[in-house]
Amino acid sequence: MSEIERPTGDRETGPRRIVHRGEHCYTLLGTAHVSRASAEEVQREIETGNYDAVAIELCDARHAAITRSGEIEQMDLFQVLRQGKAGMVAANLALGAYQQRLADQFGIEPGAEMRAAITASEKADLPLVLVDRNIGITLKRVYRRIPWWQRMSTLGALFASLLSREKIEEEDIERLKEGDMLESTFNEFATESATMHETLIDERDRYMAAQLLKRPPKRNTLVVVGAGHLKGLANYLEAGMADPDATVRSLDDVPPGARWVKWLPWIVVALVLVGFAIGFSRSTGLGQQLVVEWVVINGALSAIGAAAALAHPLTVLTAFVAAPLTSLNPTIGAGMVTAAAELWLRKPRVGDFSTLKSDVTQVSGWWKNRVSRTLLVFVFSTIGSAAGTYIAGFRIVGQLFGG
Repeated sequence: MSEIERPTGDRETGPRRIVHRGEHCYTLLGTAHVSRASAEEVQREIETGNYDAVAIELCDARHAAITRSGEIEQMDLFQVLRQGKAGMVAANLALGAYQQRLADQFGIEPGAEMRAAITASEKADLPLVLVDRNIGITLKRVYRRIPWWQRMSTLGALFASLLSREKIEEEDIERLKEGDMLESTFNEFATESATMHETLIDERDRYMAAQLLKRPPKRNTLVVVGAGHLKGLANYLEAGMADPDATVRSLDDVPPGARWVKWLPWIVVALVLVGFAIGFSRSTGLGQQLVVEWVVINGALSAIGAAAALAHPLTVLTAFVAAPLTSLNPTIGAGMVTAAAELWLRKPRVGDFSTLKSDVTQVSGWWKNRVSRTLLVFVFSTIGSAAGTYIAGFRIVGQLFGG
């Protein structure tokens, strides 16, 4: 059974749901992720001594970001590039910049209530349980589950909104009070996409309920979650689950990408090489013309991307030379080569890592800081090379079969 409770008193308090399952009791405290009052309420609640454990709406990655904030200063950019995580690091920096804009504009600290829960539970010597799904898995499931044609527009609009310097409106703040930074950032898209809404919100409600149910709970557990998760999480806890472990495994699974997407780069390479062969079979001049167009279009667009990131002139030249070759080998991206060149030519200084978070709150800071600029070189030159591959490919087809 569950009941809704809103304590009374002089202080402002958030909504809560109390769920009883046998001898165990879950107190779900709905918080506003941009409210100083919520952080104070979490601390007061833990200090009452009424709880045996504290569960919070964080995953391991976000918990590490809060408790080990200096970790970014130890980041190995070469490792980031080799592991294909440059895009994810750039996305996390953009999200962090959005959070900092909130702090600067409204004098608030997003996620302060989670920090309060971590600190207060440690002080009270209470077990702390991280119940949310890993943010990387959530984003991958969103990416894989929405139609491929929506992906680029969604990512582009997301980065545009995160990098915008327009003031954040009060209505945006109100949305943040009902959910968390992740779902609020995607709010515009989630309201128009049932799939995105399910992945960002409903799946996480189920996941957190399963995490709470799969381990023998303490008698009284305080669960700190965004107010937007209160109803869904309470309903799943009240209904119970036959196999919480199976639920967690299924929601941690990332759907495989479509096979044609995986094979598409190789198909394009095969078609380009076949096009060259056909061109040379018709005439040496035509074959040479196709090769030159491939090199010029692919190399130029990748170089333009690197130049747009204000890369070193030799990095721009590297992009022009490398892109036509890497596009014929899908296992190596042009961005990996250009970013490595930029790192070699302009090795980030200690100060670049220490000021990275503050620099990226300004659009110009992305180009000023050597770390973020290297990420931009990777992203922009990759986009340029990808565009060049398809444009040059269509040019080859046109030359051969256009009549």
